[in-house]
Formats: sequence, structure tokens, C-alpha cells
Amino acid sequence: MSNTKVEKQLRLADTELNVRIKLLEETLLTKERTWETLQDSEKRYRRLFESAKDGILILDADTGKVVDVNPFLLHLLHYSYDELYGKYIWELGILKDIAASKDAFKALQDNEYIRYEDLPLETHDGQPIAVEFVSNVYLVDHSKVIQCNIRDITARKRAEAERKRLMAALEQAGEAIVITDAQGIIQFVNPAFERTTGYSREEAVGRNPRILKSGEQNELFYRNLWDTISGGKTWTSLIVNKRKDGTLYTEETTISPVRDSSDRIVNYVAVKRDITERLRLAAQFQHAQKMEAAGLLAGGVAHDFNNMLNVILGYTELAMDKTDTDLPLHADLEEIHKAAIRSMDITRQLLTFARKQTIIPVVLNLNQTVESMIKMLRHLMGEDIDLAWLSGADPCPIKMDPSQIDQILANLCVNARDAITGVGKVTIETGNAVFDEIYCAGHTGFVAGEYVLLSVSDDGCGMDKEILNQIFEPYFTSKEIGQGTGLGLSTVYGIVKQNNGFINVYSEPGKGTTFRIYLPRHIDQSIDIRRERATEIPIGHGETVLVVEDEPALLTMIKIMLENIGYRVLAAGMPGKAIELAEEHAGEIRLILTDVVMPEMNGLDLAERMQSLYPGMKILFMSGYTANVIVHHGLLDAGVNFIQKPFSMKDLAIKVMDLVREK
Repeated sequence: MSNTKVEKQLRLADTELNVRIKLLEETLLTKERTWETLQDSEKRYRRLFESAKDGILILDADTGKVVDVNPFLLHLLHYSYDELYGKYIWELGILKDIAASKDAFKALQDNEYIRYEDLPLETHDGQPIAVEFVSNVYLVDHSKVIQCNIRDITARKRAEAERKRLMAALEQAGEAIVITDAQGIIQFVNPAFERTTGYSREEAVGRNPRILKSGEQNELFYRNLWDTISGGKTWTSLIVNKRKDGTLYTEETTISPVRDSSDRIVNYVAVKRDITERLRLAAQFQHAQKMEAAGLLAGGVAHDFNNMLNVILGYTELAMDKTDTDLPLHADLEEIHKAAIRSMDITRQLLTFARKQTIIPVVLNLNQTVESMIKMLRHLMGEDIDLAWLSGADPCPIKMDPSQIDQILANLCVNARDAITGVGKVTIETGNAVFDEIYCAGHTGFVAGEYVLLSVSDDGCGMDKEILNQIFEPYFTSKEIGQGTGLGLSTVYGIVKQNNGFINVYSEPGKGTTFRIYLPRHIDQSIDIRRERATEIPIGHGETVLVVEDEPALLTMIKIMLENIGYRVLAAGMPGKAIELAEEHAGEIRLILTDVVMPEMNGLDLAERMQSLYPGMKILFMSGYTANVIVHHGLLDAGVNFIQKPFSMKDLAIKVMDLVREK
């Protein structure tokens, strides 16, 4: 073989060797790089494993032993690494509630897993936690491992439970709750909103709250509302809104802005309480209080005026007795006397309104009492008014003064007549009624029980709400000047309240009015009506009468009256003076006429002291109104003799004569 040929073969062999060496170097470099990559990957995995915010537990799939556990899981479960490493998972107390058994873990294959959305666990020191548990099978270096990811959901569960409680509270709240977005579009309403407004959730969500706008507030009101809440402040006020059916209601509303973490307003929440019924009841209560205050004032004024009126009436009668009837002075005195009598009627009406007048109640059948008045009422109404009388089922027993029924019917019928222009109809009805606790809870002043109904209706002009709210106030009248005193309905009100009854008034402009009066039904069915007998002035025969009255002018007038009709009078301005006169008097005192309310002691206490001195002494009480020592809630106690101020000489003479001649 030539050298050239050998050299050529050597060069080829050298080249091939270099190529192989280069390939070997590249292979080694690739493996080195792969190893470095694997190392980097393992480092990255380890960093992820070590820093993961979920717990990670690595198991040997063949044995089920723990081969690794990350720090987060150790911190979460309060275990050390050595307490978990090398243990079988089904032997770990912390995982005792995992439903998967030892066999289930061993049977896991590729792409299979065990998952718990909500797994209750306990930490090493017994604290309850909730986790989400997921286990997957992986192939690592030709060996199967099971990676268990354990996520702490305790805080999330607590927040979810809190959210559910909050939603339950919103859903069950008695107040209407509305949540809107930042533009004011409704996003949520609760059932109370649906009940209050009549709009369903589906009808309200996505719409503006102006669907409730009633027109009762002006644009400035709503502009102020929006400026307040969009400026980050809470707005609170009363607002009149309109339900789906068109009815108005008043609600107490508080609207507050809701901010996110960046302090940006994202929602508004409104809490709305329907106070329509509360306002109605409060108005009823305030009206009742106002009427009570007016009654107290009226009663006090009437009482003081009665004393002076009694003096005017008494001295006028005395002067008339001393004056020739043919003289002009006698005619003038008669006019004074008539004016005094009319004034007596007015003060009695005031006392009736104030529930301070004296009454003598008897048991009567309301049907019979009304029946006896119908003829008189028809004359009172006139020919143009058709008076219908609808008697209810008998009996309708009540216990009250018959004259008060007369007053009620006369006032209501006159009021009904005046409400009718031209031809019309007035209807009087009676009947029975029962009120239960549920009804009374919604009607201020009503008390559950059995009642007798007296109703007076007319088809006249009716009344609006403004007038209805004032009809029982003394001196209020919607009639023209000179057509009414304004005391008629206040008198009715006082009588009904004095007898523990109630009044309901129904009226609309142009549709007439109905007064329904409910009086307590009396259990005793015996019926009796007492009427005062008419008689001439009786004259005494020198019997001694002790008069006690702290008003000097009235005391003098009564003394003169009694002396003029034949009695001997001992007059005392105070109870102490009366006792002194009685102790000093040598003869018999047949009667003591005493005021009810006086300084030092009341009339009843004085009468008891006097009867200890003179056991046979008769007692006659007098007052412009009655005190509780004699009258309880305006009802005269049995056996008590009483004369109402102001009284005439005839009234006084009859009362005194009945007592001094009584054995």
C-alpha cells in the first residue's frame, strides 16, 4: 500500500475520531445542561413547595407513607415535620375523617383523585378548622407518588356563614331594605319592601327608586337627598311614597353610602320603616289628649262661672219677687233671668264635654228611649227631612241618664239637618256590637267588650279630613255665624266618654256622614226611667239648714233664698266654721247643704263629721262639677243627694223640702 493511500486513511480516521469526540463532548454538555435544568427545576419546585400558601402532603403511592410535607401544612396543623414524616396517612389522627380508606389510596391510578370540598379537621392542639382536600397521583422517576393539596377554607367558611346570616337578616327584617348601585339603580330588595310597596323583587330590581315617587315632595327635597348621599353622608328623613296600587304611605328612611377598599362609593343601602299606622295612632292619641286638656279647661271655667251665675240667677229671682210685674224693671229682670237660664245651658254643655256634669244613671232600653223621642225629633227636623228609625234587636240595655240620650239625639239630628240642603234623609239605628282585643289594638281608646250601638246618618254635604279632625273641639263650627255655638258635638263627645263609650265618624265630602256611638251594654235587663216631677215652690216651716260654701257671694245668695222660702239658715264660709256653728247650736239641724270642693276638707268628710254630731241630719251636696269623693267617673253613687250648680230657687226648694220632711 502506498504511503499516500495510508495517509489518506489516517486522515479519514482522524476526522472521524474528531467528529466522535465532538459528538461525545456535545452529548456530555447536553447531559450536563439537562442535569442543571433538572436541578434548577427541582430547586424551583422546592421553592414553590416550601413557599406555597396551601398545605402539601407527599405520599409514596405504594406504601401510603408520608415522604414530604411543606411548612405551610405544618404551621396550619401545628405539627412538626418528624411527627408526620414516615407515617401512614390513614394512621394520622388529623386526617381521621377522610372517607377514603387505606385500600382506596392504594387503588389510586393515574389521573384519578380523591376530593373533599369541605373537610372538617382538627389541629394538633384540638382547634377546629375546615379544609379543601384534593389528592392526585403523579409519576416521579418511574415511581408513583400521591400529592395531597390541603387548602385552609376556615376564614372563607366563616365569611360565607356571616354572609348567609346577613342575607337571612335582610330577608327577614321587618323594615324594607333597598340596595342600589352607585348610579341609584336597584340591585336588591327584601320581602318587607315587597309587602310595603306591592312591587315584587323582579319588578323592582333594575329600576330607579323613583317608581315610588308620590309627588308629595318637591324636586329640591330629592336634590338634597342625592347631594347628601353622593357626598358620602347618611341621609335620614320622613318621606311620603306611593305603593304600586297608588295609595300613599309615610316611611322613616335612612340611606347610607357603601364604600369599597379604595374608599370609592359603590352602593347605597336604604332602610325604610312604614310608619303610616303609627302616625295615625299618634294623631288619634294627640287628639284625645287635646280633647282631654280642652275638657279640663272647659270644666274649670264652667265651674267658676257657675258660682257667679248662681249668684246672678238667685238675686234676679229675689229682685223679681220684690218688683211689681207691671213695672218696666220687672221686664228687664225677666230678660236677665232668661239670659242666666241660657247661660246655664251653655255651662252644662261645657261640663258635659268635660265629663264633669252630674248625672243620675238608670238602666234603660235604648230602643224604647229612642222610640219615645222620634215624634219630637221629626218636628225638630222639619218636613223636608225624611227621618227613618231602624230599631235593632231587643233588648239594647244601657245604664245612663235618660236626659243624656235626649242630648245626644237632639245634637246629632240638628247637626244632620243642618248638613242637608233642601230635601234629604236622616237615619237613626240601634243594635249590638262586640269588640275583641285585636280590633281594639288598632283603635286608640277602645276597650274590648259588648256594646250597644246608636247610629245617626245623613245624606248631606259631608266633611273633609280637616273638619273631621276638629268636630269635637268646643266652639269649633263649620256653620255660618249665628247658626251654632260649636258645643253640640263636643257635648255628645263628653257624654259618650263619661259613659265609657266610643265614637266612630265616617264622612266624605258630598256623600254624607254617619256617627256611630258605642255604649257599654248593661248586663242587668231590668229597665227603669226616672223623670223629675214638676211642682210649685214648696215652703219650709222654720227648719234649720246649715249652708257651707266658700264663695262669699254665693253663700249670701243661698242664705237669702232659703230664708225667703221659710228656713232658718246657719251660714259658714269654711268647713271649720261650719263645725264650730254646729257645736254651738242648741237646737236641731235638719239639713246641711255643702259644697263638694272646699279648702280645709271636702264636703263628704265634712258631712261625716256633722252626722257624728247630729246623727239624723240630712246631707245635700252641691257643686258646679262633681268630685271623685262623691262621683266616680261622673256616676252619682247610690244614696247621695246632689243639686247641680247653678240652680234656681224652685230647684233648691224642691230638693230641700224632700230631705227635711224625709223620715
